[in-house]
Amino acid sequence: MAGAIIENMSTKKLVIVGVILVIFQVFSFLVGGLIAPSPTSAVHYLAMKCVDVRKHHQNSTWFMPWGPNQCEKIRDFDEAMIKKIEANEIVFAVHIPLPNNEMSPWFQFMLFILQFDIAFKMGNQIEEGAVVTIDVSLAYRDDTFSKWTEMAHSIEQRKLSCNFSTPKTHEYEGRHYECDLLPFMELGSVAHKYYLINMRLPVNERKKINVGIGEIKDIRLVGIHQNGGFTKVWFSVKTFLTPSILIIMIWYWRRITLMTRPPVLLEKVIFALGISMTFINIPVEWFSVGFNWTWMLLFGDIRQGIFYAMLLSFWIIFCGEHLMDQTERNRFGVYWKQVGPIVFGSFCLFIFDMCERGVQLKNPFYSIWASDLGTELAMAFIIVAGICACLYFLFLCFMVFQVFRNISGKRTSLPAMSKARRLHYEVTISNMSISEGCLFRSVRNVQGLIFRFKFLMLITLACAALTVIFFIISQVNEGHWHWAGYTVQVNSAFFTGIYGMWNLYVFAIMFLYAPSYKRYGDDQSNAGDLGVNSGEEIQLTTTITHVDGPTEIYRMTGKESQE
Repeated sequence: MAGAIIENMSTKKLVIVGVILVIFQVFSFLVGGLIAPSPTSAVHYLAMKCVDVRKHHQNSTWFMPWGPNQCEKIRDFDEAMIKKIEANEIVFAVHIPLPNNEMSPWFQFMLFILQFDIAFKMGNQIEEGAVVTIDVSLAYRDDTFSKWTEMAHSIEQRKLSCNFSTPKTHEYEGRHYECDLLPFMELGSVAHKYYLINMRLPVNERKKINVGIGEIKDIRLVGIHQNGGFTKVWFSVKTFLTPSILIIMIWYWRRITLMTRPPVLLEKVIFALGISMTFINIPVEWFSVGFNWTWMLLFGDIRQGIFYAMLLSFWIIFCGEHLMDQTERNRFGVYWKQVGPIVFGSFCLFIFDMCERGVQLKNPFYSIWASDLGTELAMAFIIVAGICACLYFLFLCFMVFQVFRNISGKRTSLPAMSKARRLHYEVTISNMSISEGCLFRSVRNVQGLIFRFKFLMLITLACAALTVIFFIISQVNEGHWHWAGYTVQVNSAFFTGIYGMWNLYVFAIMFLYAPSYKRYGDDQSNAGDLGVNSGEEIQLTTTITHVDGPTEIYRMTGKESQE
């Protein structure tokens, strides 16, 4: 047997490959930390109060907060009361972006958060469970003189969650409530230069619409979009990595097909992992710069879900194949208890994503967080997903521990074996030379292979742990660090670094587990010196056919499980 590259490559060459991978890993972090800007930017908008003096508001008239055709505005509601302007005649207008700027397709998406400035008044307090009804419209245009084209219209409800920390007395009238931010709108593409939002807060006391919501002073929006500079760096990284993974995947499968035996389950799963990595790498986002593809966010979530489901399944099968004997391994059905929950969980997350971003393809103002039921379901999904991720990681560590114990038991028993017994084992697992000199070299080789395999398993656990650590860091820090005169964008480094890490990991797995055609010396003429006759030699050699596999460790663990 030739074995895999991880077994037959010299230690010096393996170290060189490892150093090159580490250099690329460091480079991927530096690209995001030093070259790319912050992934996103937040822009604050204050809605201007326009007056719609028409008697009928059904006609689609758009109110501009500034510019040559700006609307008739009022400063506050006190002025509206003096001019006898009713609440239904006030339109809150927000132009995106701010004056003297324009949006770009490189921004990729827009997410808006809503905040109400509500003043406390003894005669107009916020009632328990108050709900704000918003009649909102969105329009776009690509120059400053064209007419606005309606993009979306909806009547949305948002539940207020406000707190007034001071005593509710006349002395503190006019102070503002502390209200939670509310989800407002999400667009999956930024295909136009200018956007306009018109909002109304219709009041109907008979139907209890917008009654008991306090005295709203202002409406503020926070717009979040992806930075164009980060988008270009991100697209460039994906464009560079796509051919790298595609080439190694084709090379890997070609070496598999050149073998006389059919591929085993582990080799098929490694190839499937390469396919999923290639699928997520393909930079189809370049087309979103020229086309109004609002489904790109949903498509990106689906691609990530497929990759992570494949990665989690790969780890289970990778460990399991080194724990089972020959009667159980190489059968995908054996893993249905482990892989089944992964597939089911991925499907649940897909349904959850469709309930949010799938609906937003038609109504960008929809949010699953807007209702109590939706919020509870969303929180339940997040909590359950977090618990399942922790349990999976613990289970993976347990399986790795079992594999280590399985291999270590055989390694400690190798030197204590009798010559004939050790020869029988060595021939069974590796078909190396069975001369006495080669026998002791085989023991050292097997121990070296065990070390390499354990090191690879520890790298696997480290990759999973780094993903969690960097995710936590990106959530709790301010987004950038200042070090030695340089500004390091931590969040950008997280995106490019972790993305590069998974590509390098998949690349390393396919490279190291590809079949090697390097053969050791085939001097087997001295077998009789160890008391093994030709009949026994033939019998030992034929046992290799049913323990065939990609690596010596793979075959050795199967032998250990069988024993």
